[in-house]
Amino acid sequence: MAVLPVLTYPDPRLKAVSAPVERFDEALRAFVADLEETMRAQPGGVGIAAPQVGRRQRICIVDVSAREGVESHGRLVLVNPEILAWEGLEVGREGCMSVPDYTGNVVRAAAIRVRFLDEHGAAHEIESRGYEARAIQHEIDHLDGLLFLDRLVSRRNDLFRRKVYAPPPRRRAEGGGG
Repeated sequence: MAVLPVLTYPDPRLKAVSAPVERFDEALRAFVADLEETMRAQPGGVGIAAPQVGRRQRICIVDVSAREGVESHGRLVLVNPEILAWEGLEVGREGCMSVPDYTGNVVRAAAIRVRFLDEHGAAHEIESRGYEARAIQHEIDHLDGLLFLDRLVSRRNDLFRRKVYAPPPRRRAEGGGG
């Protein structure tokens, strides 16, 4: 497995629409393993989509199970996902590995029903709500060439610069040299 380089805004490859996956083979599963490794290497990463690493195929991974108190289906590999139904609307703060310096308030469906294939080609259909549903919608947007920036109602009022926490200064050992 490998951690892949993540494309960042305004890279034009992030705006491309991805093609459906047609072959479910070892090469696909190896890519999914690399994609998951890349997601888990990012602090707070709960989702990633293939276009974020420059691959234009309809593949994304979502896993919000590490978030305390959040309903989830665990690790989800979503190949050729399709949202079948949605209900309700909620505003929530989103960040993205491809937009590392900003977060934003985005309106999304509160609950969704989604159909997808896994990395072995098995069909699944789940209902998801809350934070997991938001993460799935965010990743599916990547497959359609959309970033959360495209979903902001107002860049002026709903876009926020991410706080950067500088590491504490290193102390020199007393009496030592450096």
